[in-house]
Amino acid sequence: MTSEAFDGAMEVLESQPDRLEGYYEAFLSVFPVGGAAVSTVGEVLGSETLAASDALAARLDELQFDLGEGPCWDAMRAAQPVLVPEIRSGASARWPAFAESAVRDGVASLFAFPLGVGPVRFGAVDLYSVHPVHLSGAQARQAGALAQVVSRHVLRRALNAIGAEEGEAVTAFSRRIVHQASGVVLAQLDLSADDARLVIQGQAFATSRPMMEVAQDIIDGRLRFVRDGSRIEVAE
Repeated sequence: MTSEAFDGAMEVLESQPDRLEGYYEAFLSVFPVGGAAVSTVGEVLGSETLAASDALAARLDELQFDLGEGPCWDAMRAAQPVLVPEIRSGASARWPAFAESAVRDGVASLFAFPLGVGPVRFGAVDLYSVHPVHLSGAQARQAGALAQVVSRHVLRRALNAIGAEEGEAVTAFSRRIVHQASGVVLAQLDLSADDARLVIQGQAFATSRPMMEVAQDIIDGRLRFVRDGSRIEVAE
């Protein structure tokens, strides 16, 4: 698939943060897969399918939620892509119950890309094919880049929903201390100002602390973020 297709998908995805169908359409327009689903996984945002291209994509998500195993769990926990071009070869050892069900449903290949902002990990994008397919290294990197955009959209939606109920999460951005802390995170990680603020907000949400407290810890040097390859972690 051409780089033009990826560039076009990225442009559309970035411009439509509230259109859930666009989250999976971006992947389907670029990669040779049959379906896709975007889900939150685990304790941070709960386990829920946000968008699925078809019934099988939704079923694969539900199976993973019910069984507590599968590529979306591994991708989310490790903050790394999970690439399984041939599910019949070895997947049963990793996910015995899920792999058996997926094969029975006719799935041949599965790929999962983590959703997360900074050290906050909260979901995955799952791609499947009923025919064996392989993603090249370049394609995997492109899918990871699309997943990062989806990550920001998903976390903002979750935080804005809380703000609509409690009037707290979004307005916290206007506070001077948060602005100052965003500058610190920006310098640490070489992010945009918006993404630096989102890292702070995601950390506050994940640890059930006010943004003001997290921001003060950052300014005082008690909390620092570092890059670990493609991931962002809290420094020990």
